[in-house]
Amino acid sequence: MFGIGPLCLPLEGVFSEVQVMEGFGHRFASTLDNSTTKGLLNGILELGAMLGSLMSSPLADKYFRKVGATTDVSYIYAGRWFAGMGIGGLSVAVPMFNAELAPVSIRGTLVSLQQVSICFGIMVSYWVGYGTNYIGGTAYPGQSTAAWRIPLAIHIIPAFVLGIGAWFLPYSPRWLMLVKREEECLAVLARLRKQDPSSPAVQYEYLSLKVEAYADRETSRLRYGTEEKSWRTEALEYKRIFTTKVLLHRVGLGAVIRLGINAIIYYAPTIFGEVGLTGGSVDLLATGLVGILMFVFTIPGALMVDKVGREPMLYWSLANMGIAHAIIAAIIATYGNDFPGHKNAGNAAIFFVFWIIVNYALPYGPVGWIITAESSSLDIRAKGVAIGSAVNWIMNFAVAQVTPVMITNIGYKTFIVFMCFCFAGLLWVYFVLPELKGLTLEEIDGVFADEASAEDRHRRDRIAEELGVHQMANVAADIGIIDEHKDSSWNKQEVERVEG
Repeated sequence: MFGIGPLCLPLEGVFSEVQVMEGFGHRFASTLDNSTTKGLLNGILELGAMLGSLMSSPLADKYFRKVGATTDVSYIYAGRWFAGMGIGGLSVAVPMFNAELAPVSIRGTLVSLQQVSICFGIMVSYWVGYGTNYIGGTAYPGQSTAAWRIPLAIHIIPAFVLGIGAWFLPYSPRWLMLVKREEECLAVLARLRKQDPSSPAVQYEYLSLKVEAYADRETSRLRYGTEEKSWRTEALEYKRIFTTKVLLHRVGLGAVIRLGINAIIYYAPTIFGEVGLTGGSVDLLATGLVGILMFVFTIPGALMVDKVGREPMLYWSLANMGIAHAIIAAIIATYGNDFPGHKNAGNAAIFFVFWIIVNYALPYGPVGWIITAESSSLDIRAKGVAIGSAVNWIMNFAVAQVTPVMITNIGYKTFIVFMCFCFAGLLWVYFVLPELKGLTLEEIDGVFADEASAEDRHRRDRIAEELGVHQMANVAADIGIIDEHKDSSWNKQEVERVEG
């Protein structure tokens, strides 16, 4: 069901198609002819999404993960703003919910379903726009307003389905433990793992969650004098994130920025026109192919991420996208003034636009949501995902706002800028990002451990011993549920202590 949630996200895809429709273009010509207002019209959804993602953090902790989820241009601005707020909430709730429900062996794949669903929605929105473009004819004044009203309205369908279906979703076991509903937590875990509540696998996972929740409550009492969540403690937690090096590092990892690809999603018809494709229907057809490529190649990427790992996929993706941006820039710089006379050059540029799409969809797209969801510890996960999502949306807004201005003013150099971001991303992966494949969310805490978190680790060790987790750790290790060779968390310490 939470695969439906991301279908509400691809409003930017359908809007890129709507903008090049003759009827829409004539009706809102004064807005679309100005690159600044055109950028704002595209980017206002991202501003709403940024606000929605930040607002969803306290809601996700206080209530639960599964709730988080025209005649004048002013109506479109308002509609995209409020749609963005809803999308922002979904962009936080969905990856966090999936990560907290998934077994470690397939967590990456399940969280990646968010990206698969987004790409499916983008593909559908592109082709809906291509089809409705013919309602009443493709030329103005004959084209019906239904040509652009239908694509803008069709997103009501997945939102309605998700709103109904969310009532039947289970609660997150981690959230249930966080709010002291321990019996429900155990029952949900058993249901999700399709095992008896007394089985070693379920008991080990249950006790692991219990250790984290108990430690976080004790830490909250020591820091703030209370276990209860309030606006005061929320504000203090945000302050702690930005003033604690290890927490800022973890949250920063979740703020994965997808620069460059969003320019292609938002302005695909414009970019195809820049590289030689002309004519509204031809632009829309090529944009529809972008949607197909994104969806088709995201599926194997989602299936590969738990086998290949996060880092190798990012290296491949960023290197190929950076090279492709450089080639497109060189082609436009050389032949941009006469693509009709150099069709092969135009075709080559179009190929490399598609190559960027493939190399984003296959390795990069699925990994971004995974890192956002798994890099934050339980006590700050909602806030970490919210900050990561908000950064993503504000950068999307920046891309939406500046891309038309850049294309107008600096032409081919636009792609050089995006190339630089891709290569900067390579350095970020190499120097900053740890490989988190195969680790439980509790084990990931150990990866980021430093001297400042030593007290928290000792607290977890003590609580684990009090709860008898070391005994269950032995059983779990014997039957292969945990890997004794991991040394990234108290799990390993417990196994070694008992065996020694």
